[in-house]
Amino acid sequence: MFTKDTLLELMEDITKTIEIQLQDIPEIDLYMDQVTTFMDKKLDSFKRDPEDKILTKTMINNYSKAGILIPLKKKKYSRQHMILLITIYKLKQILSINDIEILFSPLLDKAREANDKKLIEEVYAVYLEVEQNKPCGFEIISDSQLELIEKHTAQFNNEEAELLKWFLMVMLLVNEANDRKRLAEKIIDKYFK
Repeated sequence: MFTKDTLLELMEDITKTIEIQLQDIPEIDLYMDQVTTFMDKKLDSFKRDPEDKILTKTMINNYSKAGILIPLKKKKYSRQHMILLITIYKLKQILSINDIEILFSPLLDKAREANDKKLIEEVYAVYLEVEQNKPCGFEIISDSQLELIEKHTAQFNNEEAELLKWFLMVMLLVNEANDRKRLAEKIIDKYFK
């Protein structure tokens, strides 16, 4: 049934997803199979379908070719690689690989230039702290929007009204996601290109 409480329950399922903390990322270098296994386990809650793959060998190789991963040492992935792969996974849900490459470029250049292995970890640690302190709940949909949905679907029979309410909710959420995506792209275009 379409209610604010139902929306909050759905949102709660999403907010239960826990970010991979720095202490959860191995200090030792990993081989490709270990990387994909780690990602599948740690990012499992992001899967829409249990059969989905978080990262495949092909994806990882493509990220290397695109220049959004630091070079490997002896075919092993360091802690910095793992952080970059986690970040790429999250970003690629919204941004193109080209935009991710543009976004990563200054960070990777600085890390290479200074031979600073800790820079990527420090940036990730700040991200985790900021992410942990974001507002939770359903602030992106206002009570007035919910009231309008209720008002304008009241003329339909219960089953039609219910479907129409959920349809409108999806439209609002997608529009909000598109607005945020466009803002991220504008930031990349203005400050990273």
